[in-house]
Amino acid sequence: MKNLSLFCFLLACIVLESCKNNQSEKVVEAAQVETEKPISEQCYRSIYEQDTVELKVNTFKNGNITGNMEMKVFSMPKKTGEISGELHGDTIFVSYTFIQGTYEKKTYKNPMAFLKNGSELILGNGQIETSMGASYFVKDIPIDFDRVKYKFTKVDCIDK
Repeated sequence: MKNLSLFCFLLACIVLESCKNNQSEKVVEAAQVETEKPISEQCYRSIYEQDTVELKVNTFKNGNITGNMEMKVFSMPKKTGEISGELHGDTIFVSYTFIQGTYEKKTYKNPMAFLKNGSELILGNGQIETSMGASYFVKDIPIDFDRVKYKFTKVDCIDK
């Protein structure tokens, strides 16, 4: 019985230590992205009826993407936030973390996919599923880039 207790204790220590190491690697990786200079910085705007969406995309050497996005959708509070994700081929997959209106105590997070088509970006529509508080695109259901509202064209970047 003593050996079984000792074995369980050692196994728990090993598991906890491996989780700790994995988390510290993620912190180091995030710090590297913040200090690294982007290889490109592009700004885009999409206007659909009375909606305006402005997007700034920073692309890094390793394919990571960061940036800002502001969505002004007619008769809804303005959404302001940051994007973070990766470039896969001609598609940018990001997570959009934003606040709605001036209420800064609650943040929202949604997955988004942009298709690069020449000099424009197309915001795709996909089925989103939420599990344990995290939203993501449903696997094996394609993202539609044909019947969309928002097609972004390049614009000059203006620092706000």
